Amino acid sequence: MPAAHADVSRLLQAWGQGDVRAVDDLMPIVYRELRKRAAAQLRGERRNHTLQPTALVHEAYVRLAGQDPIAWQNRAHFFAVSAQMMRRVLVDHARRHRASKRSGTKLRVALDDHLGATQPHDYEVILLDSALTELSRIDARQASIVELRFFGGLSEQEVASLLSLSRRTVTREWQTARAWLYRRMTKRAPSD
Repeated sequence: MPAAHADVSRLLQAWGQGDVRAVDDLMPIVYRELRKRAAAQLRGERRNHTLQPTALVHEAYVRLAGQDPIAWQNRAHFFAVSAQMMRRVLVDHARRHRASKRSGTKLRVALDDHLGATQPHDYEVILLDSALTELSRIDARQASIVELRFFGGLSEQEVASLLSLSRRTVTREWQTARAWLYRRMTKRAPSD
């Protein structure tokens, strides 16, 4: 596995320096992991949901590839940015879906340890995105942990490894961030 990590880091550096062929070499190495994270995020969605894990990964990839070159720090940085892209894709999808439906359902916040067991409604994804943006201004590390756990589908141990933190720290920060997000999200009405 360390050899694969080194390959990913080498290819990310090449991509960041403008080598477009590096992206073609990188994607087969990271695709399975990205798809696994996308599937975890989409597990439990409504049956008629039009966004599938493959589509989520592809849309996130298109957005990543369309950006200006990024000075990739390492594999962890790549997966963190990928989680941000998946978040944006899901929020944009929820906004489009909500705009077409304009439902008046009551708010239900599902930030628990059983991620993927039940997926939030579109308006909850939008509220979470707004609250998470606010949290990032207050505590960027907590916001990163939530983003990686909720939108990236990573376990606490994976987040700890990616952010070079102890699992205990991730657990504590995850619990604190969830409590803050719950309070923030329940103050807002679904029509906000």
